[in-house]
Amino acid sequence: MNDGFIRIGAATPAVHVADCAANAQEICRIAREASAAGVNILCFPELCVTGYTCGDLFLEPVLLQGAEKAISYILKETASLPLLMAVGVPVAHRNQLYNCAAFIQKGELLGLVPKRHIPNYSEFYEARHFSPGPELDAVPYCGQDVPLGYSNLFSCENFPGLTVGAEICEDLWVADPPSTRMAMGGATVLLNLSASDETIGKAQYRRELVKNQSARLLAAYVYADAGVGESSTDMVFAGQDIICENGVLLAESEPYTTGFVCADVDIERLLQERRRMNTWTLPPEGDAFYSIPFSLPEDSLHAPERGFPCLPFVPSNAGELDHRCRDILAMQAAGLRTRLAHTHSTSAVIGLSGGLDSTLALLVTVRAFDSLELPRTGILAVTMPCFGTTSRTRNNAEELARELGVSFQQVTIGKAVEQHFSDIGHDPDNHDVTYENSQARERTQVLMDLANQQNGLVIGTGDLSELALGWATYNGDHMSMYGVNASIPKTLVRHLVRYCALTGTPALRAVLEDILDTPVSPELLPPVDGEIAQKTEDLVGPYELHDFFLYYMLRFHFSPGKIYRMALRSFAGQYEEAVIKKWLRTFYRRFFIQQFKRSCLPDGPKVGSVTLSPRGDWRMPSDACSRLWLDEIDKL
Repeated sequence: MNDGFIRIGAATPAVHVADCAANAQEICRIAREASAAGVNILCFPELCVTGYTCGDLFLEPVLLQGAEKAISYILKETASLPLLMAVGVPVAHRNQLYNCAAFIQKGELLGLVPKRHIPNYSEFYEARHFSPGPELDAVPYCGQDVPLGYSNLFSCENFPGLTVGAEICEDLWVADPPSTRMAMGGATVLLNLSASDETIGKAQYRRELVKNQSARLLAAYVYADAGVGESSTDMVFAGQDIICENGVLLAESEPYTTGFVCADVDIERLLQERRRMNTWTLPPEGDAFYSIPFSLPEDSLHAPERGFPCLPFVPSNAGELDHRCRDILAMQAAGLRTRLAHTHSTSAVIGLSGGLDSTLALLVTVRAFDSLELPRTGILAVTMPCFGTTSRTRNNAEELARELGVSFQQVTIGKAVEQHFSDIGHDPDNHDVTYENSQARERTQVLMDLANQQNGLVIGTGDLSELALGWATYNGDHMSMYGVNASIPKTLVRHLVRYCALTGTPALRAVLEDILDTPVSPELLPPVDGEIAQKTEDLVGPYELHDFFLYYMLRFHFSPGKIYRMALRSFAGQYEEAVIKKWLRTFYRRFFIQQFKRSCLPDGPKVGSVTLSPRGDWRMPSDACSRLWLDEIDKL
């Protein structure tokens, strides 16, 4: 199953200027190699059949006839290949000469797309030979009538959403590229047949141009550049082939090489993004496109070889991760700073357990107080030991408060909870959900009442992963006056705390590193031999899996089956298939039945593209049925 992925490629053949037969052979050779590699759509450079640097030879009928014969040769030699390819060729029609992309598949010339913007400045003098292409026409070529026009789009009949458009070199560099209207008209894959010469700094500019256009258009953009063999009379060509998807660089060739690069593009993801953004509209009135159908054999569509990061919320590049952590901490602190200023609060209360989430919340609160020039002593960190608290977490909480210079208070809640058990007739030896949640709710009551005494705000500590799974006690740790971690997934919390450790004092670093080494636990059950007995990931599953599921479900609305197959590839050798399926089912089951907790969340700052605020990014009825999703998982 290909799950909406299509393999696309960009090729740079070795060109022999004005030797159309040799160029055709080279094009066919690369096409065969690309097809064998599973490429479904392949883009070649501008005028690669003749060479871009032919100059006034483009006015020679001999060259144009040679180009047409070369296309006929390519049609014959690639008749058995299933891939759709675009080849650059000059085409004479009536009294004009057009710089065209010839779309070829299975021995058929499907259509010609001409260049619209003809450069005639600096080293370019294309207007000496070529004319801007028409919107729609037909031309006799290679023994058939072929549609020629910049309104041509190529739509795959057996691959929903796969529509291909093309523009040529300069078309991308103008203020309003044709690809913009092509994308608005339905094109999800955009090809650029280019012969862009190399000058200092141009490669980086070109790369960013392609990335940005793919991002603006929510599309895949394939840029195939002329290279080796083009005349060096006044220009040098590096053959910079680029493939981008929605602003992300997927593949790029080495400069001054020939051959092809390819990447698996997620068409389904692009379509989901366009549906999500309601500013994505139809093209302006008067823009009409001519749809040319093609199909791809089912056996040519393969499962993607593209990798997916196991930690989609966490950048893999160390420098980028540091920058991300710095930005997120600043955003969290800015949100809390605004709330403190608006409520005229000069104090804040945090339940400090010695775990990761409350540690991060305290670090953020300290930053907010510092930015407001409020004394850190206005922050009250409260530890509330009870039946499951270990000396390790309790000591870490006190040490962290001391190192940060905030106020610290211990409120032992065991007797209050035992009194509550007596009041409601609960057996203390019954370690059920009542036993656990009574502790969580008692802690929240203590925090709220202390906040009243301090005339301050209770700062929530729960994170995004816990909200997704409903791993919070309703009206217990579920509740606060401002939740600074509400859009931070568990896998990212760890890196934010580590960043603070690496940038803090040696003493602060020591306590933060011990907190990082402590197992994630609510500490609601009595310890065993002084060690934490209750480990969250043993109960609900690994957070790295749940964050993977959460990201692709919430960000792109992928189906459970697609997420499962992506997870199999990403976590191969780390988790068995049955384990991934088990926790995927747990994720969807808990996500649906725990929506009621998310429907009444406290305010909290949005820092990423995936959040669960009922006022912002996620609106879902609390009574929605999960049957369709669970049925799909059960059939995997």
